Amino acid sequence: MSSESRNLYLAIGLSILVIFGWTYFFAPAPRPPAQRPAETQASQQAATGAAQSPALGRMQAPDAAPRTRAQALAATPRVKIDTPAIFGSLSLVGARIDDVALKGYRETVDPNSPNIVLLSPPGAPDAYYAESGFLSAGGEPLATPRFDTLWSADHDALTPEAPVTLSWDNGQGLVFRRKISIDDRFMFTVDDTVENKSGKEVALAPYSVVARHGQPKTAGYYVLHEGFVGVIGDAGLQEFHYDKIAKEEGGQKTFSGAGGWLGITDKYWAATVIPDQAETVEARFSANPGPTGNVYRADFVGPTRTIAPGASAEVKSRLFAGAKEVATLDAYETNLGIKKFDLLIDWGWFYFITRPMFRLLHFLHSLTGNFGVAILLATVILKGAFFPLANKSYLSMAKMKAVAPQIAALRDKYPDDKMKQQQETMALYKREKINPVSGCLPMLVQIPVFFALYKVLFVTIEMRHAPFFGWVRDLSAPDPTNIFNLFGLLPFDPTHAPVIGHFLWLGVWPLLMGVSMFVQMKANPEPADPMQKQIFTWMPLIFTFTLGSFPVGLVIYWTWNNILSVTQQTLIMKRAGVKIELFDNILGMFRKKATS
Repeated sequence: MSSESRNLYLAIGLSILVIFGWTYFFAPAPRPPAQRPAETQASQQAATGAAQSPALGRMQAPDAAPRTRAQALAATPRVKIDTPAIFGSLSLVGARIDDVALKGYRETVDPNSPNIVLLSPPGAPDAYYAESGFLSAGGEPLATPRFDTLWSADHDALTPEAPVTLSWDNGQGLVFRRKISIDDRFMFTVDDTVENKSGKEVALAPYSVVARHGQPKTAGYYVLHEGFVGVIGDAGLQEFHYDKIAKEEGGQKTFSGAGGWLGITDKYWAATVIPDQAETVEARFSANPGPTGNVYRADFVGPTRTIAPGASAEVKSRLFAGAKEVATLDAYETNLGIKKFDLLIDWGWFYFITRPMFRLLHFLHSLTGNFGVAILLATVILKGAFFPLANKSYLSMAKMKAVAPQIAALRDKYPDDKMKQQQETMALYKREKINPVSGCLPMLVQIPVFFALYKVLFVTIEMRHAPFFGWVRDLSAPDPTNIFNLFGLLPFDPTHAPVIGHFLWLGVWPLLMGVSMFVQMKANPEPADPMQKQIFTWMPLIFTFTLGSFPVGLVIYWTWNNILSVTQQTLIMKRAGVKIELFDNILGMFRKKATS
């Protein structure tokens, strides 16, 4: 096999890896039709949780009849929550934090679209909430706060400047007080105090739980984790999909360790409970059947507190409920000492590439104010970093072009001896110091960078709804234009077509990318073999349709990278004294053979 054929097959293999591997692992799901308002959707209703594991003694989920979210909120007395980042309320029944919406994030790029609603109360569609309390840890049952306990509050609003203190007397000598405070982002701090006036020693174990009723609709991407997530002790990051926990023996997975956090994550949002980082806790992910679906819980139980008569015990825990902003999570990890809290974002296996890529884009965004411009600048920087490799590669290609007549002469000299052709060709490469494989090195280097950029665009909320220029209002979404409906002139969405709809996501930027890739292909010397020539001619078209459904920020990167590559290659080959084949190759497509 000749070196040119090896290069061809290597390029084809890499292309297949990108096209089919990417389609399998990362292809976007079909675009959903417009959704009805949350109040009228036929979504999962709240469920009565099954009894918890006797070993851990968890409380049961609240029993509530199905109703709208507004009805569920109105059913209990509430304390208003108002901060620069969130608004909502907490319920005095059960002292649950069950109503959180995000001020800075909306459902669509339309600034008038509804705010993102993260937490909802039991009884509402898609109930999702957090609560904490105490379990009786001694032999004698104690009256501890339940899901239906009515607490009293010292005032009616929770703000960063004004914490709220809740209290409840069990009538048997135990007084429970809970001070809830919140910062200006997404962190709640819960300080529980139990005062023992009973005249006898009591033993209580603190717990915290995030519960979600019904399995939410997930994006379904292999590259993105949605479901249970946490770091407990030294076990490292634990990630489980909803179905995985439901299939575990007993419908649960348990962990033990000192410090960490655990909860439930969506693509951009999460709710996690965080124990005292110095205490060893028993943590668990669980899925228990309910009337309308499973109830999913991430919870922990802390060490037992033995409280003597006349004494009191204090417990601190935290709840994160909000957007997975990189800077916010990093600050919590540093300032609060929360172990590996940055892993709440699914950076993936290539963390060591993805995080630096995000830092670079974020820095450039701070200078330009536009993530699209930051992508363009980052591409230039990466091109500069890999310039020595690219320079060597293009010089090798130039040398191969220079010796092309000698290779053709060898084929004519040994027409029936392929082995001799190969031996003489390799000897020629050795004399001229040519590495025939080096032409593929830029593509090999580009693949991990491409993956890292895709991951940053896909999982970081900073890229969500980040505009570029013109019609591009969200770099993390596909190009909203489409050539198959004449860029919006025809009243239908081609991406909804059965079977082939995924490949009809073809907007302006994917078309520009296809043109740039075509030009890049034609800038190289064309293969002598007609089959190879046809493959390289069709490859830009294949990539155009494949990348059409990718985040437009990634397509912008690929287009700009192609343009820079052609420019770089042209300058290097011109300096090497090699003829630029671009225009001749393009014109050659339209020339007819004299014999035709």
